[in-house]
Amino acid sequence: MNKTLFLWLFVSCIASSCSFKKDRLPDESSAAAINTIAVIIDDQLWNGEVGDSIRNKFASPVLGLPQEEPLFTINQYPVKLFEGFSTDSRNILIIKKDNENKYEFKKNEFATPQNAFHISGKTSFEILEILEKNVPEIIKKMREIEITHNQKIIKDSLLDTKKIQKKFSIDLLIPSKYEYVMRRKNFIWLKSEIVSGNKSLIIYQIPWKSIHPNNAVNGVVQVRDSIGKLYIHGSAYKTQMVTEEAYSPYFSKTALAGNKAYETKGTWQMKNDFMSGPFINYTIFDKANRRILVLEGFCYAPSKEKRDLMFELESIIKSIQIKK
Repeated sequence: MNKTLFLWLFVSCIASSCSFKKDRLPDESSAAAINTIAVIIDDQLWNGEVGDSIRNKFASPVLGLPQEEPLFTINQYPVKLFEGFSTDSRNILIIKKDNENKYEFKKNEFATPQNAFHISGKTSFEILEILEKNVPEIIKKMREIEITHNQKIIKDSLLDTKKIQKKFSIDLLIPSKYEYVMRRKNFIWLKSEIVSGNKSLIIYQIPWKSIHPNNAVNGVVQVRDSIGKLYIHGSAYKTQMVTEEAYSPYFSKTALAGNKAYETKGTWQMKNDFMSGPFINYTIFDKANRRILVLEGFCYAPSKEKRDLMFELESIIKSIQIKK
């Protein structure tokens, strides 16, 4: 073969090989299912203490659901299988034994959008130490990218929210599949029907000092139960939505739309009826407008898993923007 031709073919081959990964990077079109992560780890580590730790942390039960459902659905792949091709997973956790102990976060390494977390250690014990130290940050980043992805899906078909804007001076991303089912002076209820159930979003405001910080949990529960008594009733006589008393709700302080807020997750039930389900409640202290703004999502889906249904409602609520 002519040396010049051989050299040209060799260089072309190298160039093609080097650009292969780049050519395969999906651009803003990840098809991965919501709340799914790819864990790249050899079977030996996956079937041992490291794998147990990953499952315990990333597939731990979601707080506030009536049945146990994992925080993330995990797909595991051996390292050798992963090398040489990219993945469209939005969240990738790559763990392997190596000559150095390292934790590294890379954004959009193989796809866009994407979080890639690299953990390596000389021994399983050292890998576990690095994993333990960085799990809170990893989970936080994973949830954030999933919320953003869910909001992008919602934007494809939006409900006209002028009624909400006029009443509460807020903007929200709400899918067009939701419908207004009730509007009162300081209250709006939207609902989306699903097979054998429904998802609901309620928005209301209460006076500035309605909930005292020293008794926040009871205050949130009392307010939501009073709203249930006023507006959310079942088809049977004297039925109303109340907070399930058998299980204490999960409560935490957070921030939303630049304001202090409380996040409350728990289970609701229809008093004097058999209906029940999970709820997620955000109580926002809108200081500029001297009001407490409450956004809550809840669902009734007795024959379905509820993690992703509630995650959609959380994504809607976290899209809030309060107008000045």
